[in-house]
Amino acid sequence: MSSNSPPACMETDSKRFKRNSRRTEGPSKVIHIHRMPNSVTEREVLCLALPFGKVSNLMLLKGKNQALMEMSTEENANAMVNYYTWVTPVLRGQPIHIQFSHYKELKVSRPRSQVGASSQGSASSQASASSQAGAFSQLGDPSQLGTAVARQSPVLRILVENYFYQVTLEVLHQLFSRFGTVLKIIIYSKNSRFQVLLQYAHPLSAQRAKLFLDGQNIYDACCTLRIAFSGLTDLTVKYNNEKSRDYTRPDLPSGDSQPLPAQKMTTAFGAPVVIAASPHASPGVPHTFAFSQVAAGLAMPEVCKALAPLAVPEVVVAAAAAAAESTVVTSGSPGGANAVLLVANLNPEKVTPQSLFILFGAYGNVQRVKILYNRKENALVQMADGCQAELALKHLNGHKLHGKSLCIMPSKHLSVKLPREGKEDQGLTKDYVNSPLHRFKKPGSKNFQNIFPPSATLHLSNLPTSVLEEDLKKLFSSSGGSVKAFKFFPKDHKMALIRMGSVEEAIQALVDLHGHLLGQNHHLRVSFSRITI
Repeated sequence: MSSNSPPACMETDSKRFKRNSRRTEGPSKVIHIHRMPNSVTEREVLCLALPFGKVSNLMLLKGKNQALMEMSTEENANAMVNYYTWVTPVLRGQPIHIQFSHYKELKVSRPRSQVGASSQGSASSQASASSQAGAFSQLGDPSQLGTAVARQSPVLRILVENYFYQVTLEVLHQLFSRFGTVLKIIIYSKNSRFQVLLQYAHPLSAQRAKLFLDGQNIYDACCTLRIAFSGLTDLTVKYNNEKSRDYTRPDLPSGDSQPLPAQKMTTAFGAPVVIAASPHASPGVPHTFAFSQVAAGLAMPEVCKALAPLAVPEVVVAAAAAAAESTVVTSGSPGGANAVLLVANLNPEKVTPQSLFILFGAYGNVQRVKILYNRKENALVQMADGCQAELALKHLNGHKLHGKSLCIMPSKHLSVKLPREGKEDQGLTKDYVNSPLHRFKKPGSKNFQNIFPPSATLHLSNLPTSVLEEDLKKLFSSSGGSVKAFKFFPKDHKMALIRMGSVEEAIQALVDLHGHLLGQNHHLRVSFSRITI
């Protein structure tokens, strides 16, 4: 059945969608999705249902930007609708609306096989999906996950050490939801220590979150996460309040609960700043938060609502969403993500392998870069592993380099091949495996705790003690930007902060000046700062 030509019976009934789209329907296996962006694909729509169960049928009504999705059971449909009453569903950066349909089932003109859209479905159900000759996109075969992931619990036990500033349930949800669908959270205190139980829809999401966040600080110099897999496989939540939440059960009572005490902290640079080791330019792996800055730029920020999605090409958000929720493990890629990124919308007149190496190197060790010979506005960037590729995608997607907004998505290639011996490619392919400019040479390096999204303020390190403020201002002005503020670190002139006129100018300065020789054995190190001046 073509998604562009629904059966006659459904085509007639679809005329009622407009007047019924705002009506709340009772529980049904059929879910009505509307306000979808144009040209959305079946795969993207199916990704919304991935954590909740199998999809029996899907009908896209592209002319109306709507869809009907029939789940295999009413229980699965109910869980999906309940979840999206808490968490706004988004396709290609655009919020959409999900509700029960007034249809109880989708009647089609010919029988269709079930689609395996469950992250916990069997391998046989996935085989059934693949037999539909492209009617649905296959979302992943859990049999490929490997026994180690299959045995792991989807529940994480999280200990927050150095708890000097309040960590709310909302902060935890926004932070951990970048790795998958968070179903339940319970906050509790044991032995006077702040602890959390958090349940994902799938064990793979828990594995990714543990890999990225274990040992990270939620705030600057405090609230360190210590993460382990729980012996529990399912959490029981009785109340929806500031200490516990079941995102599949919005009907739960609030119970009796007191707000968690807000605690303050003081540090050399003021108070806590949420890190962002993160999945885009906007939704950030971990989440990117907005801060309200006060006088001097180094005072206490507030954790605000998630940043609105940037206006980036639609296909980027779609590809990232599919990659984040997919359960397919690509061979040789830790965490299930491909280590190779496709970077599009480059400035072919200015971009070089070196500039991409430096920029993407802020989020991991770049192994190889290849600018496509016949389409120089596109390039392949191979990171050391899939985790680093996800970090680069989530932080850099949509930001400007050489005046062009980067469009980044996972590549279908598993590696970047060097040109054949004797074949000239005009220097468009470079190998950086042994580059001295790698930032993350040591496993578990502290540099992984200092990964932040692009910002107008840059952190400078490895400065010679003889360097002057005016010298550095002049150097950074030479990259074509304007220096707005500069400050050496107290008692240590080997590090400094410098604020450029815009984020784009800061990106260009980092690309041009990271590794710049300032003196004997003093190669300038430039990274994005988590604070401003």
